[in-house]
Amino acid sequence: MSDVSTSSLLADFNSAEAQKHRYYRHLKDVMMRYMMALGGISVIIAIVLIAFYLVYVVLPMFKSAHIERVTGYPVPAGTKTESLYYAMEEQREIGLRVTGNGNAVFFNTADGSLVHRESLLQETRAQVTAFAAGDPSQRLLALGLNDGTALLALHEYRVTYPDNIRVIHPEIGWPAGREPVKMDETGKAITMIATQYDEDQTTIAALTEDQRLLLLNMVEEESFLSDEAEITTTRSQIPVAGRVTFLLMDVEHRELYVAEQGGLISYFDISDKAEPELVQRVQAVNIPTEITGMSFLSGGISILVGDSDGNIFQWFPVRDRENNYTLEKIRGFNSQSARIISIAPEYFRKGFLATDAAGYLGIYHTTAHRTVELEKISDNRLTQLAVAPRANAMLVEDDTGALQFWEIDNEHPEISWSSIWGKVWYESRDKPEYIWQSSSASSDFEPKFSLTPLVYGTLKAAFYAMLFAVPLAIMGAVYTAYFMSAFMRDIVKPTIEIMAALPTVILGFLAGLWFAPFVEQNMPGLFLCFFLLPLSVIIAAYCWNRIPDDLRHRIPEGWEAVLLLPVIIGTGMVSFALSQPLEIALFDGNMPLWLTDELGITYDQRNSLVVGIAMGFAVIPIIFTICEDAIYGVPEHLTMGSLALGATPWQTAVRVVLLTASPGIFSAVMIGFGRAVGETMIVLMATGNTAIMDMNIFEGFRTLSANIAVEMPESEVDSTHYRILFLAALVLFLATFLFNTIAEVVRQRLRVKYSSL
Repeated sequence: MSDVSTSSLLADFNSAEAQKHRYYRHLKDVMMRYMMALGGISVIIAIVLIAFYLVYVVLPMFKSAHIERVTGYPVPAGTKTESLYYAMEEQREIGLRVTGNGNAVFFNTADGSLVHRESLLQETRAQVTAFAAGDPSQRLLALGLNDGTALLALHEYRVTYPDNIRVIHPEIGWPAGREPVKMDETGKAITMIATQYDEDQTTIAALTEDQRLLLLNMVEEESFLSDEAEITTTRSQIPVAGRVTFLLMDVEHRELYVAEQGGLISYFDISDKAEPELVQRVQAVNIPTEITGMSFLSGGISILVGDSDGNIFQWFPVRDRENNYTLEKIRGFNSQSARIISIAPEYFRKGFLATDAAGYLGIYHTTAHRTVELEKISDNRLTQLAVAPRANAMLVEDDTGALQFWEIDNEHPEISWSSIWGKVWYESRDKPEYIWQSSSASSDFEPKFSLTPLVYGTLKAAFYAMLFAVPLAIMGAVYTAYFMSAFMRDIVKPTIEIMAALPTVILGFLAGLWFAPFVEQNMPGLFLCFFLLPLSVIIAAYCWNRIPDDLRHRIPEGWEAVLLLPVIIGTGMVSFALSQPLEIALFDGNMPLWLTDELGITYDQRNSLVVGIAMGFAVIPIIFTICEDAIYGVPEHLTMGSLALGATPWQTAVRVVLLTASPGIFSAVMIGFGRAVGETMIVLMATGNTAIMDMNIFEGFRTLSANIAVEMPESEVDSTHYRILFLAALVLFLATFLFNTIAEVVRQRLRVKYSSL
């Protein structure tokens, strides 16, 4: 009877119900295994796709320029007279050729067919003996004539849309009237000319055949007594030392550059048109080479000097400590080896094109110090070169009278390794620097896309945040996991973890609008607090050990931290109460101003100190949680064994618990560092967002993430600015990946090393 009862109580594992249960359980296990694997693989695929997309957007920046010949034809209007100048309108459909007999010939760039022809010499019988063009964006033409006069003209393009079809009408304008301007009273022929024109004034420099350099300035002013305009004319003569080969005048009518035989350049200050002043004479090219090409870079600040050996140099004025300007050679390009014939600057970028006697065309960018493209495009000598306003096409004439029309694909010439990561000597700066400055209101802006100050700011923010967060988070985790009572731990740990849920935009808002002014007004109290808090805790611990044992033992073990709360709060209150008296007594009532005046330390209200504390509060919960879990997970037999062998709780914590939990602690620190590196809203709202490289704790900075957040909405899609922001995101992505990889590698090694404890 008992055997029957026992057998009836035993489960039948082979019953249909049991088999069905095992089948469904196995099915669930398999499904969950594959779902977990799919989830993990999906995360990896998503990360890889993000990386590939970032690379996909960034790669076009580093692509070389590409040029393609579209068509070729004989020069419009024939080769009986030489070509003095070529230009194109913005749509690159209409080209302009200025001939040696003073004709302006407009033609279709697609086939060379004539569109319009107009003589510039209708009001004179003089002949052209010199030619120059003003700033390309102004479309100014200047003709020097053999009777000592000069003629100014503008090539303009009027656009209409009859029947919704774009039609471009080329025209000639006369900024100084159709009558030539008298330059030389003696009537000597003008052999070289340079000019600039704007709405306020016209300035002309002309070299006569007897080597006199004349300067004429005409300023138009409205009369107070009538609506008629009065023209004030100023004339002067500039002394020259040698035979002049090139003349250049800047767009501001302030500087004149005179190239002389022997490779010399004289730099004149012509701000005072009545008394021009020689600032400097420099040897612009190496002896015995000669200057064979000379042009302004876009914006009229830098000059480009080409020599007979194929070298091209960039020069611009640099201001010294006494506020005096001197001409300095900034950089050189030596990609071409034959005589430089023509230099054509791009209209709105710091790039230029150059042709040489061997038929090579070079495309360069000065800021990037980069030869973007070098290609042989003709077996003949290239005599004339013009680039379209959008730098997407060019016209090239050779010595056989053939004109070629080329397309240019050169979207991102300003990017190079040196321009992104190295020091660059930018125009109007006194030395090479790391600068991020992506926008400007002027057309002569030189893009400054150095990521170095942004990376520096990112690391600076992370450094100060970790300096504040790591000691508090790790020591707090050690105490909570090892010394604190279980009841208190159940309160403290969730409370700190909830801090991680605080939106960083709220922390940034509070840091920028409340905490930054508070720090500025109570700086002595803040630093006093940093000093007194540790001291007060040490004194409190010392006093705790000196009180009678029976009184001390009334406090349950692990609750000692509660007694420190009044000490900490009281110390903070005392510190900030003493702030104003200390500031008045020691810093003349204004510590930020005292730092600047007495120590030369500049103070910005939204600075690294504010960001470090605010970001520290954002990072502490992450580091604390991971460290606390790692320490709490140390096997109990290790701590008990250590205590049983006579070690104190502190010795056990330092020599056993921390070593065993070190993989988790290191991972926590690295994850916290990665979190600080990628933080956006706090640094965006609590700093001045100035891209400077200064370790001063009272200065602001700009980080990669904040820069992306600020500038991405304003960037043009597929522009260089847009792609450089994606490069910043890629750098941030790789940095985070690198930190996490290092953390995992070190964690694994620490785990192997201390697994035997």
